[in-house]
Amino acid sequence: MAKYGRKAQKAVARVMHERKEGTLRSGSGKKVTSRKQAIAIGLSEAREAGAKVPGKAAGRSGTGKTSGSKKTATRTTAKKATGKKRGTKKTAAKKSASKKTGTTRHSARRR
Repeated sequence: MAKYGRKAQKAVARVMHERKEGTLRSGSGKKVTSRKQAIAIGLSEAREAGAKVPGKAAGRSGTGKTSGSKKTATRTTAKKATGKKRGTKKTAAKKSASKKTGTTRHSARRR
């Protein structure tokens, strides 16, 4: 049984002709020079028109390279505690000592 219908073949042929002429543009408006991209555009247009075209492969990149049966490992990372820095806080003993002496870090700026 055929994978692609006649309507899909005509759509791809028309797009390839446009590419040869230099008038085929991608969705962003740039000129298409890649043969593979032109075929993808033709199949996409045929799919929209209701032609017999297999659906897009899920999770497949357009690099054209095959990588066997590689499985990607999912990482589970623990969330970091996003607390305030503790090194900059004054302790209660230091606060009371600075109140008694009347000196602060920014006393020179307040004058």
